[in-house]
Amino acid sequence: MTKGKQPTSGEDALIARYFKPLATDPGAFNLGDDAAVLKPSGDDIVVTTDAIVEGVHFLAEDPPDTVARKALRVNLSDLAAKGATPAGFVLTLALRAADDAWLTPFARGLGSDAGLFGCPLLGGDTVSTPGPLTISIAAFGRVPAGKMVRRSGAKPGDRVMVTGTIGDAALGLDILKGGPVAAALADDAGARAMLIGRYRVPQPRNALAKAVRNHARAAMDVSDGLAGDLAKLCGVSGVSAVIDAPSIPLSPAAAALLSRGIAGIDAIVSGGDDYEVLCTVPEDSFEAFVQAAGQAGVAVSSIGVIVAGSSVPSFLDGEGREIALPRLSYSHF
Repeated sequence: MTKGKQPTSGEDALIARYFKPLATDPGAFNLGDDAAVLKPSGDDIVVTTDAIVEGVHFLAEDPPDTVARKALRVNLSDLAAKGATPAGFVLTLALRAADDAWLTPFARGLGSDAGLFGCPLLGGDTVSTPGPLTISIAAFGRVPAGKMVRRSGAKPGDRVMVTGTIGDAALGLDILKGGPVAAALADDAGARAMLIGRYRVPQPRNALAKAVRNHARAAMDVSDGLAGDLAKLCGVSGVSAVIDAPSIPLSPAAAALLSRGIAGIDAIVSGGDDYEVLCTVPEDSFEAFVQAAGQAGVAVSSIGVIVAGSSVPSFLDGEGREIALPRLSYSHF
């Protein structure tokens, strides 16, 4: 991320001031080299990368510390869904300006989460850009050899499981954009804060990684929307699914908005930014998975079943009727 021991440019000075303190792994060499080293351990190394862009994944007004935490956590969520333990990350930061008032809380938030999740900074790059602020992270994790959980292992009869609650982040974004949810919750500061928090700071389920690794046949994280991501998992597994929409876990705020008709089930299952784990678990492993999730402190819900076929997964209402979804997920293009 920098070259030489002493700052020799504005970029080097920026890195030394804000990011060198985050490079706690010996393999990062205090950010004094062009690359880092991950020590071999006999495990497979899982690699994932996600970028977040101002105006697309976060708003210009979002607090810098939450932007940093989201940038790291969306990658940690991928590692969790693969059954991997975090090992470190590299950061590419494209800035319009080296603004101390923004960089100080950004680095503080990033360092806090790096410590919380045991995922130290290993290196990266900083560049200037005339365009939107962009943060790209590549994260590395470890799994026992051959044990990474792929999307492609789902089998008919598997239970479809999901962690946490679905739809909160999309509703939080609606609030920040002044949409109908904002008006509906104008007098409920607690619900507004919770939903906005779910959009700005995802809750990656890394505590569940071992349970996913031990019990799930297929898994991925929910980033673009439950309906669309389930369709992706089923597509590569060569199966379909039937989902009981009333079984989809909702927060009290989301459930209330759904019951009042402020938000539709389509927005909840297609909105994106949930960063929960979606996985399929064989029936004979279901109880063990639920027990392991409880021990990890992660709520899990059974929302449907994998079935044979190649059709798009069906979402059924409480009377067994199929719900028409105008779209399955958020799409960048």
